[in-house]
Amino acid sequence: MIDLRTAHTSALDAATLEAARVLLVDAFEGRFSAHDWDHALGGVHALVWDETGLIGHASVVQRRLLHRGRALRAGYVEGVGVRADRRRQGHGSALMEALEGVVSVAYELGALAAADQAAAFYAARGWKQWRGPCSALTPTGIERTPEQEGGIFVFRGAASLDVLGELTCDWRDGDIW
Repeated sequence: MIDLRTAHTSALDAATLEAARVLLVDAFEGRFSAHDWDHALGGVHALVWDETGLIGHASVVQRRLLHRGRALRAGYVEGVGVRADRRRQGHGSALMEALEGVVSVAYELGALAAADQAAAFYAARGWKQWRGPCSALTPTGIERTPEQEGGIFVFRGAASLDVLGELTCDWRDGDIW
């Protein structure tokens, strides 16, 4: 039996959080850093369980994105991963559906940085590829992040967006986007 739950970080016990972190390290084949895990905390987690334990995780956290002179409240999706032996069975879609519901009611837009192999998955769900320049608001000012261009996706919300315009994210340690 599959069980999908959502909960804020503060409502999850240490064992659940550790199980999610370990799952993500495995799902990303060791390329999931301490910064990546930190970025996934402080918001709403979607967790998929089966009889063997945790098989999927995703979270949405608040970030500020600058666009057209406005600071937008964005639900930023982090830490999306499904255990390797349970992929392509709809669990990733179930995780995203839960988080898209949160984004739709709590944020002006959704955003995420997609790995190349996940871009088609997000596009098929209605996420739009950002086609304009991307930047980050760094401690020394706004700096372009051209290496991220083409990999940023946004999700419908109340904000009016020009996907050909500039999008600037707030600063954080580790991967900026």
